[in-house]
Amino acid sequence: PMFVRRLGLVPEAARCPGGHGCPEILELASGDFAVIGTDITMEAVGSLPEGSGCATGERVVRIPRRVLVLARRDIPVSA
Repeated sequence: PMFVRRLGLVPEAARCPGGHGCPEILELASGDFAVIGTDITMEAVGSLPEGSGCATGERVVRIPRRVLVLARRDIPVSA
């Protein structure tokens, strides 16, 4: 499988009708992470800090602070 697990709380059915509109952090089988969030690339790319950039195929994604904070306990310090 591509995705191993969700990090943080599992979305509540009431908040995520049909599984859509649910920001999440997912662990991939490779040990990397994937994020489901709102694509803010067009509005963010001109404001990125110096030295940051968004290559072709990359997107700037916003997730709610709560999603990241709740996932923190599930992210190991080392792989």
